[in-house]
Amino acid sequence: MIYKGDDVKRLIPQRNPFIMVDTLEADGGNTAVTTLAVRHGNYFLLPDGTLAETGLIEHIAQSCSALAGCQALAREVSDPPVGIIGEVKHFTCHRRPLSGECLKTTVTFDMNFGNVTIATGQCRLGDELIAEANLKIFIQ
Repeated sequence: MIYKGDDVKRLIPQRNPFIMVDTLEADGGNTAVTTLAVRHGNYFLLPDGTLAETGLIEHIAQSCSALAGCQALAREVSDPPVGIIGEVKHFTCHRRPLSGECLKTTVTFDMNFGNVTIATGQCRLGDELIAEANLKIFIQ
């Protein structure tokens, strides 16, 4: 299923100006693909017109949040779960995206331990891998 616009807002607790996911495509499993068009005015945009590394991490985290929200909807839970980043490991930024570029990010939930989820995220521009990270997320 593909979620866009207001449908994405149903999946995540974040609101403007901090929404970092434009679309989500999920098939009901533990993996999803999101997109984000890096636009002028993005909170994480640096003066040189690139998205800061913290913006890439936030985008990966919100992509995980959108996947968790999609899973919650499938279980008929009305409100999206709220997650808190507990740890970022193995973050690598190969290059920062420029304003006007569109990220395509794949996130996978590797493990769940009660209210803790271990996730992997990879951001690409076309075929180019530009960032990757492992996250430990605490779900409230």
